[in-house]
Parts: sequence; structure tokens; C-alpha cells
Amino acid sequence: MQADPQDPSPSDAARPKVQAHLVLLALVGVCGGVELVLVAADYGLIGTPRWRGLAYQNGAFWAGLLYNWRPNYAAQPGLMFVTYAFLHSGLGHLAGNMLTLFFLGPIVQERVGQRWFAAIYALSAIGGAVGFAVLSSSAQSMVGASGALFGLAGAWQYWEWSDLRRAGRGTWVVWRTMLALVFLNAVLWVWNDQQLAWEAHLGGFITGWLGAAMLMRRGTGGQRVTDET
Repeated sequence: MQADPQDPSPSDAARPKVQAHLVLLALVGVCGGVELVLVAADYGLIGTPRWRGLAYQNGAFWAGLLYNWRPNYAAQPGLMFVTYAFLHSGLGHLAGNMLTLFFLGPIVQERVGQRWFAAIYALSAIGGAVGFAVLSSSAQSMVGASGALFGLAGAWQYWEWSDLRRAGRGTWVVWRTMLALVFLNAVLWVWNDQQLAWEAHLGGFITGWLGAAMLMRRGTGGQRVTDET
């Protein structure tokens, strides 16, 4: 049977789905692309194995740069609040974070749309860095998207809490989720020999929670939306 020329092609049918998750896919693409380049450099396929160290030196979050450390370039103390979230310590670290992003991203995006999803993600990454800077005494660098991801979780849990309260129902399920996150952080902190930036997780979560509350107050996030892009 001959296809109707008016029927959409598979690529045309898929385009709206891609556009509806453009920000999420861009985040995955950038994080994945950066890590794949560094892995290739680690194995000598491109560049030099020094690339990972250079990436961390110039893009990771170094709390000491907020005090008396000398930056590699003038903008580093400011840019590192964002750039650290696009670097990871390896493919396993990347995979865990990106799977979490694929789970949490659509939940937040469905509630507030792509633009506010991007805003919550970015602000939570910054909030995670602030949490690490304030609460951690470590001289080591920090990398990874988990601060931003915990911000998405914080926003999601705020909306769950708000919805339950408005419905006159108990909010124990939200507090139970928070306790589970605390327990998970404790387990991972011990499992990774205390090499876990729980401070960034806490900072990101609080930022996401407060961001969702502010959006709710201005009338955004009260119900699920259909993104126009």
C-alpha cells in the first residue's frame, strides 16, 4: 500500500516529543559529551590523559577559591558554581546522575514547563555549590550534577507536600521520602569512604524546595502544564 504523502513521517512524529524535552536532552547531551571526551582522553584515544585533570582544575568546584586560593583565570570563582555540574568522575557517576535526571526531569517539567525546569535545575546547581562551600571543610574539588538533581527532588517533594495539604490529607509520605533520602546519603557516604558531597545534596534540595514554593506563590506549578515548546 502506498503511503499518503500527507501522512507524517516517523521523524515528523517524533519531533514534538524531542522539542518537549529539549532542555532535558541538552543537559544529558552536554554532560554525556563532556564525560565521553574525558574518557576517550583517559584511554589515549584523543588528546592527552591530562585533559581530565585540567577539566577539574578549571571547571570543578573548589571551595578554597572563595577564600585565599589563587584562581587559574579571573572568572573561575564565579563560573565554578555552574561548571562543576557538567563534570563527572567517570561513566558510572555520569550514568547514575543521568538516569536520575531522566526520572525527575519530566516530573518537574510537567509541572512548570521547560523554562522553569531549566531555572530550577540551574539554581539548584548553584545552591548545591553554596551548600558545599558553607558546610564542607574539604580541600578537594567537587563535580557532578547531583546538587541540581536533589533540587529537582526538592521541588517535586514541595509540590507533593502542597498538594496533600490542600487536599486535607496527611503529609507523612513526603517526610518518609525525605528520611529515605537522608538514609540513602548516609549509606552512600559510608560506602564511598566519606567521599560524598552530601552538603551539595542538601543545598540543592533546599534550593529546589524554596524555588518550587516561590513558583507556587506566583501561580506557577499549581497544576501540570503543557509546554509550548
